[in-house]
Amino acid sequence: MAGKTDIARQFIEAIPHSKALGMELTDMGDGLAVIEMPYDEKLVGDPETGVIHGGAVSALMDTCCGAAVMSHPDNPGGTATIDLRIDYMRAATPGQRIKATATCYHVTRTVAFVRATAVDEDDDNPVAAATGSFTVEGSR
Repeated sequence: MAGKTDIARQFIEAIPHSKALGMELTDMGDGLAVIEMPYDEKLVGDPETGVIHGGAVSALMDTCCGAAVMSHPDNPGGTATIDLRIDYMRAATPGQRIKATATCYHVTRTVAFVRATAVDEDDDNPVAAATGSFTVEGSR
């Protein structure tokens, strides 16, 4: 898995928005990825509340889902988002990092399916949940 982990880490670090958002791949396994994003005032969507903009959370979840697909043993290559649905359940707590965890739970010849959650420091109270489909590149 080290090879795929290195490739995913390099991919995430090469994406300009991932760099700008401070994303860090913290865990990866067969079809699993965890990416954390620190709180940053420049990402605040509402200056009165200090809450991170939903677009930053969306980018975090999309990137994490893609990393989960890249790490799946049945995916021989890269990936791209086909569809991603995100349900926002509450605002992330200002000042806290956000952690996304994604699992690629099924891969066909051309499509991978993923579930993800995003939490702040309250692991039992999700900020958002996502489901998505991603391309599977290469032949199996």
